[in-house]
Amino acid sequence: MRRRKESIPLIHDQFNLKGKSALVTGSSRGLGAAIAIALAEAGANVAVHGASHAPAATEEALKRMGANHVGLLGNVGDAEVCARLVEETVRSFGTIDILVNNAGTIKRAPAIEHSEEFWQELIDVNLSSVFRLMQHAGRHMLPRGSGKIINIASLLTFQGGITVPSYAAAKGGVGQLTKAFANEWASKGVNVNAIAPGYMDTDNTEALRNNPERSRQILERIPAGRWGQPEDMAGAVVFLASNASSYVHGHILVVDGGWLNR
Repeated sequence: MRRRKESIPLIHDQFNLKGKSALVTGSSRGLGAAIAIALAEAGANVAVHGASHAPAATEEALKRMGANHVGLLGNVGDAEVCARLVEETVRSFGTIDILVNNAGTIKRAPAIEHSEEFWQELIDVNLSSVFRLMQHAGRHMLPRGSGKIINIASLLTFQGGITVPSYAAAKGGVGQLTKAFANEWASKGVNVNAIAPGYMDTDNTEALRNNPERSRQILERIPAGRWGQPEDMAGAVVFLASNASSYVHGHILVVDGGWLNR
C-alpha cells in the first residue's frame, strides 16, 4: 500500500472545526441548540442567539463542555439586529467563518384567514433575515476567500403544506436564496448550502404532534418510523460547516427520515 502524502489531510481532520468561529441564530433551544452544540463539539467557537431571551440553557451546555462561546440577543426580523449579530460575533472571536441561519417562527391559519400580520412577520423573520445575515457575513468572508453559510430550509421548501402559506413561501425563498448566493460566491471560496429538516420533535411541530390524526398521518409516511430529534441535525451541519464539503455548493440537504421518498 502506498503511503499517504503528508499534504493530504486525513478524513477525520476534514471535519475538524478547531479555530473556526460560528454564529447560530435561533439557538436557545430545539434545532438551533443542537446545531450550536454540534459545532462546538467539532471545535468551533460559537455565538448563540435568542430573539427575546438570552440563550441561557445553550450557553450553560457549552460552558459545561468548556467551549468558547458568547450569547447574543435580538429579533432577526429587524435589519439592524442582523448587522449587529454578525459584528458582535466578529468582535468576540475576531472573525466569522460559519453562519447558520436557523432563527424562525411559524403561524398557522387557513389561507383565507391568514392575516397580513402573519405574512409580514414570517417573511421578515424567516426570509429577509436570511438575505441580510448572508450579506453581512459575506462582507467578512469574501475578502478572505473562505466561509461556510448554512441556511435552515424545510420540507416546505419543496411542498406547500396546510394552513402555513407564509411559512411555505418563506422557506421556498430560503431555498432559492441559497442557490442564488451559491452561484455568485462558489468561485470566491464561500460555500452556501441549506439543510431541510423533516418533521422534528420541536416547538414548531407541537400543534401537529398534539393532533392525533395529523400526528398519525405524518408518522405513517416517515420510512424511519419516528419523528426526528434535534440531534439528528448534528452530522449534516458539521459536514456542511467543514472542509469535507468544500465542493458542495447550492445544495439543500434533506434530513427527514425518508419523508420525501414517499
